[in-house]
Amino acid sequence: MSVYQLQKFLYDLNRDSGVQTRYRSEPEGLLGEYELTEEERTALAAGDVGLIYVLGANGQLLMHFAAFLGLSWPAYLQAMRDGVTRHGPVRAGVYAMTTGVGEKVAGV
Repeated sequence: MSVYQLQKFLYDLNRDSGVQTRYRSEPEGLLGEYELTEEERTALAAGDVGLIYVLGANGQLLMHFAAFLGLSWPAYLQAMRDGVTRHGPVRAGVYAMTTGVGEKVAGV
């Protein structure tokens, strides 16, 4: 897993209008420039906020990506909950889960 590269992409997208334009026009080409796993690449191309969260993306970076995609704050929070339900606990990064999947996670 390449959480660093996943987060680097989100950081670049959040701050660079050229990257934003490329994401909208040629996401596969843009994502190919980052050392991402196939699962990360697919999740980013699809805008699957829930899976990106489960893969370990930092919430501060991910919330800007969600806004870029047009998700409201409540929809963003729900996407994270849905991601855990569909894909299991957060696998890596600062949000890696040590609780059971069925347990309520504070703040999510």
